[in-house]
Amino acid sequence: MTSTEQQHRQSRLSNPAVLVPELKDIGGVLFKATGNGTIPEATISLLQLRAGQIVGNTYLTVLHTGNLRKAGEAEERVTAVASWRDAPYFTDAERVALALVEAVLTADPTGERVSDELYERAREHYDEKALATLIMAIGQVCFFIPLALIGKPLPGVSPTEQWRQ
Repeated sequence: MTSTEQQHRQSRLSNPAVLVPELKDIGGVLFKATGNGTIPEATISLLQLRAGQIVGNTYLTVLHTGNLRKAGEAEERVTAVASWRDAPYFTDAERVALALVEAVLTADPTGERVSDELYERAREHYDEKALATLIMAIGQVCFFIPLALIGKPLPGVSPTEQWRQ
């Protein structure tokens, strides 16, 4: 893509927070719910990055990769999220979180996405409040996936500048 083409690129939508002002409230409540301290911020960011990778969305992948880097995460951890199963950089609790977001976002031919075995592994690492928070963190990123896929915000562009005017 030429620099001229890049300058003329724009998202498909106008700013959704202006179109639907309640979006700011919803986003704020979701952020507050997941920021209750029961799940490390790094774990939430890792699963958000993995969700962006699973749905194949560059905006989400760039956003959450950048968030992890800004938070000081090691480059090996950031780049290994896509191959987390055999990467040595993640704790068992982080692996469960990554497995859960994959299970939620990946169709299973048997119909059951989150097996009893995976749920029990999650319970080994998270108490009920933390597990509920982890579920809300998955829901939070899933809430914004349609906006990212349909609205096509521009990767690497600040939220205030990316939406079509």
